[in-house]
Amino acid sequence: MNELPLDQVQTLLAVVDEGTFDAAAAALHVTPSAVSQRVKALEQRTGRVLLLRSKPVRLTESGEVVVRFARQLARLERDARAELGLAAEQDPARVPIAVNADSLATWFLPALTQVPQDPPICFELYREDESHTTALLREGQVMAAVTSSPDPVAGCTARRLGLARYLAVATPEFAARHLTGDLAEDLCEAPTVVFDRRDELQDEFVRSLTRGQSGAGRTRHLVPASDGFRDAVAAGLGWGLVPELQADPLLRSGRLVELAPARPMDVPLYWQQWKLDSPALSTVAEVVATAAAKALLAKPTRRP
Repeated sequence: MNELPLDQVQTLLAVVDEGTFDAAAAALHVTPSAVSQRVKALEQRTGRVLLLRSKPVRLTESGEVVVRFARQLARLERDARAELGLAAEQDPARVPIAVNADSLATWFLPALTQVPQDPPICFELYREDESHTTALLREGQVMAAVTSSPDPVAGCTARRLGLARYLAVATPEFAARHLTGDLAEDLCEAPTVVFDRRDELQDEFVRSLTRGQSGAGRTRHLVPASDGFRDAVAAGLGWGLVPELQADPLLRSGRLVELAPARPMDVPLYWQQWKLDSPALSTVAEVVATAAAKALLAKPTRRP
């Protein structure tokens, strides 16, 4: 491939970040025509369509590669300037991370408080389901992600963090009303709490009981917040799979009961990050791995 001119690469990144050619032109202090010409020239040089001209614009797979390169280049430039003493003191290192809501609500935020702040690091967190966080890595929006995928995104490394354990729970009143017979059959009909329309954890649990024959019931309450999800289950709105770290206090108090004590759901989590020699990113990665080793299971374990 021919060399990628820096001004064209930076212009493509500006279009993606701003959403339109006009907005990118304003951010770069050039005309919209100049922005369009640079993007077209970059597409001709790569021989690939990089952008879908929608509003906002959308990247093609080839465009994702170039934008990821642009963000990594900007990160390397910033780190180099910092090492040379050329960076502004008030400008902290920015580390964008994609992380699932349950990790955010339990162990991940306390982990970030352990990251040394000399020099200062600014976190930019993107909340996304663990099965979809790699999409943000692939698009170049984040430098790292907590994900359920062990397969590294191109240009990234993957590191196992551990197992996040989920427990199937409901209120005693809900269980007495809806779950009085065969558990697998009852869960196929009982009201269910799910995080969003992409949340399949409850379906996977029911399929594990029915040998893949059926999923959770059709009455589904969507609660797209980790604490809200737990509270909805604790209010009796439906049954659901709650992280063990969140469920334990409610189980001990009797507000919730466990539906299948011998059948927890263990979801593997991984840390994926750019293959980039960035001191800030390396520091965050080590702190996250240490915190995960304390909060997550190292391997599946039998419950007493």
